[in-house]
Amino acid sequence: MASNGDTPNRRSARVQAPQRGAEPHRLDEIDRRILGALRADGRLTIASLAERVGLSQSPCWTRLRRLEEAGLIRDYVAVLDHRALGIPDVVFVEVTLDKHDDAVLEAFGAEILRIPEVLEAHLVSGEYDYMIKVAVSGTAHYERFLREKLYRIRGIRQSRSVFALRTLKQEVSVDPVAIGRHGP
Repeated sequence: MASNGDTPNRRSARVQAPQRGAEPHRLDEIDRRILGALRADGRLTIASLAERVGLSQSPCWTRLRRLEEAGLIRDYVAVLDHRALGIPDVVFVEVTLDKHDDAVLEAFGAEILRIPEVLEAHLVSGEYDYMIKVAVSGTAHYERFLREKLYRIRGIRQSRSVFALRTLKQEVSVDPVAIGRHGP
């Protein structure tokens, strides 16, 4: 059992997430409360987490390890304030590629992973191929990002950019307690 001062991010290694298509893990209400509490504060000690979910420390620790091993907790991270870092602007970039064979998709994906301004990149259905979320310090930074990084990737046919004016909601993950009431 972990000591009272241990936090989840100090006591657990990164666990591989289950593969797509794998059966979802069945969660009871206590599992959902554990995940919800950690979602709100990933630095909770086992003692604090156990108290919040109404368990003693040993069963709480056992459940937490099971949730980690099942891949429900992928990692423990700090969420940084981009505005405080001087990178307040978010741009969504729609990218269309020239070709759609595996080699082109692999090469594009590998290049996108190397660009530090890219926060998220999704292969999507619809009129374009990728939706990329980028953090920049302003329009001059975004122009440099386009010219010096994105447009140097081979195989891009076109791109379209949309600047976010205001963020209405931003979550790192879903709330398992609320989803449990309405979903799986």
